[in-house]
Amino acid sequence: MSELLFPACAVLLGYVVLGITGFGSALVVVPLLAWRWPLPEVVALTLLLDVMASLLLGGLNLRQVDFAELRRLLPGMVAGALAGLWLSRSLDARWPVLVLGLYVAAVGARALRPRPARPRPPAAAPWALAAGGAIGVVEMLFGTAGPLVVAWLSRRLSDVHALRASTPLVITVSACSVLLAMGWAGRLSQPELWTRWLALAGVAVGGVLLGHRWARHVSPAALRKLICGLLVVSGLTLVVHTLQPG
Repeated sequence: MSELLFPACAVLLGYVVLGITGFGSALVVVPLLAWRWPLPEVVALTLLLDVMASLLLGGLNLRQVDFAELRRLLPGMVAGALAGLWLSRSLDARWPVLVLGLYVAAVGARALRPRPARPRPPAAAPWALAAGGAIGVVEMLFGTAGPLVVAWLSRRLSDVHALRASTPLVITVSACSVLLAMGWAGRLSQPELWTRWLALAGVAVGGVLLGHRWARHVSPAALRKLICGLLVVSGLTLVVHTLQPG
């Protein structure tokens, strides 16, 4: 049990963040757990926890989910997961992910600035294929595609509550497509992975419920600022992660 104390604290913190903002769990959990366990195992574990926790959060906010955006992103996410599986075996994908990290941070920083009198038009729906592909690639490589999901949905959805509700469902579908690819590649067969998942699943659920309760007391304006601020931090975290040697 003492060996699981630090991982449990990391998972609780990550899923409280998910419960409040609708994303960000992996950006907390993956770097912290990577201090203890190998990164590929941490990514797989976090994706398994994300599927369960994001389904729970999405179910709590089901009426506010925009399923049309999910359908637009799905083909690209499947293709991106397969491309990410190939990249993880064949190429150093740091530089494309570095660009994505900078983009995510820039989106968050821009959204934090005062809005102009004339709001920007939403992103064109046909770009959803490219956005979904990028989400699938980053999810496969690092398990942290949440910022990219929010960066896209924030350009498509004006309602912050719809954004918070739709993000975990998109992350769930993305994580499932990546997990299917991982299972096909034999990366989900380690007994330790499932032992850790069973030990930490309840902690993740508790974190989501706690964060969801706290989110009820946050105003839409404050919630948008919190989400955008987390975008900046998570984008820069992704940049730092890709620049680390090895």
